[in-house]
Amino acid sequence: MLERLQPFVGEWDMEASLPAPPDSRARSVFEWALDGRFLVQRTEISIPEAPDSISIMGADPGGEALSQHYFDSRGVVRIYAMTFEDGVWTLRRDSPDFSDLNFWQRYSGTFGEDGDTIDGRWEISHDEGTTWEKDFDLVYTRVKQRAATSLRRPSS
Repeated sequence: MLERLQPFVGEWDMEASLPAPPDSRARSVFEWALDGRFLVQRTEISIPEAPDSISIMGADPGGEALSQHYFDSRGVVRIYAMTFEDGVWTLRRDSPDFSDLNFWQRYSGTFGEDGDTIDGRWEISHDEGTTWEKDFDLVYTRVKQRAATSLRRPSS
């Protein structure tokens, strides 16, 4: 099942439909870890109010289901049920985990035909999934042939 996640591997610029300074940047890197048993996503955002994060994606022991374990610089820890089928990546959080579950979340992103974009959006539900509203759009664009730069925040 994990082999299907190969299209994610690489470096991606991210753009969200949230207010941000004009010179802000966000980047994610997806890479295999522990002999290909897990896919790790590291995200850095140049906006101090936005959290940097690490996510670890893996399959259950039977290889039937995927999950994403999310950790961020605020100390938030979440587990998302994950699918990736026919170029559509979904994440869903509707079960108690390590963080308060006072809202449900879901993300759906579709890979472009060239495999170099993921066009998606996060949604939120405050009534256990009866109604969903857009939280924000999140688009990934693969970084091609340019020098990688760190988005680390300057130390204070």
